[in-house]
Amino acid sequence: MKLQTAFVTGATGLLGNNLVRELVNRGVAVKALVRSPEKAARQFGSLAGIELVHGDMADVGAFSAAMRACDVVFHTAAFFRDNYKGGRHWEMLKRINVDGSAALIAQAHRHGVRRFVQTSSIAVLNGVPGKAIDETSLRDPADADDYYRSKILADHAVSDFLKMHPEMHACFILPGWMWGPGDIGPTSSGQVALDTVLGKLPGLVPGSFSVVDARDVALAHIAAAERGRSGERYLAAGRHMTMRELIPMIGRIARVDTPQRMLPVPLLFALAGLQEIYARLTGKPILLSIATVQLMVKEADRTRFSHAKSERELGLKFRPVDDTLREVIVWYREHKWLPGLPVEDDGLQHP
Repeated sequence: MKLQTAFVTGATGLLGNNLVRELVNRGVAVKALVRSPEKAARQFGSLAGIELVHGDMADVGAFSAAMRACDVVFHTAAFFRDNYKGGRHWEMLKRINVDGSAALIAQAHRHGVRRFVQTSSIAVLNGVPGKAIDETSLRDPADADDYYRSKILADHAVSDFLKMHPEMHACFILPGWMWGPGDIGPTSSGQVALDTVLGKLPGLVPGSFSVVDARDVALAHIAAAERGRSGERYLAAGRHMTMRELIPMIGRIARVDTPQRMLPVPLLFALAGLQEIYARLTGKPILLSIATVQLMVKEADRTRFSHAKSERELGLKFRPVDDTLREVIVWYREHKWLPGLPVEDDGLQHP
């Protein structure tokens, strides 16, 4: 189908803002759900083609009428504070990720929307370390941390709605660790980029990751809305990498030295504990939480994914990781988050 009007939750986030920009570039009118008008102004400036909708996933009913007359709802918003502030947040994870998703698809349907794309996660999948994982390798909620469980249950809520309303068309996109320009949060990836360039990383961490450009994930969302099969999951996880591969790549691009030594796991837990205390005292985000360390250890080498289905049905492709990292560094330099020469003189190749 040809999209004309779209509603995007989490519009100022890393995925959301890149999805909004891609839709606008295609001539699609966008209604963008934002919690902070100030953050929206910083993210989008005077970008035309966007109608800002002020609201919160904790109260879907308050903004639901804005979904009326939209061709599709793209649900990219999620709560993941335990990963960057530490502690336990199950009540909010359930309220925003699970109950919010259930309310959003129900209200979208109520207001006449018949197409819905849920931003799921590779968190809903599980498999044997070292083996390729596909969309059928579902994780048992009992084998998941709080955030992972919230994403699994959010998908269940959408699937349950589909069973009751077969006239509704909904797909699930499962991203990996997203990187890309416009990460004003910043998310964990943006923080890793900043800390690496600024020399703040104490060392390398164990584990492996699936690294993907948020713009490629955005393209997967649009393709799912236009030609995905209802009820189906589509992986957009990206490239399997270790931090021993990723951090030096950032260093080469930014022309900075990077750590060489691998930090032992006990030290990582100690550092995470100290960072969580810092987060509680200051309210500032941290790069390493206890939940993050636990996840890195548990999920080591479970980040190899088969994109055969997404490539076949959605035409999904991935740009090179070094191109993505280059554009992340350029974006942060352009916006004065990082020191460096003016973009036109920094020696990097730019699109």
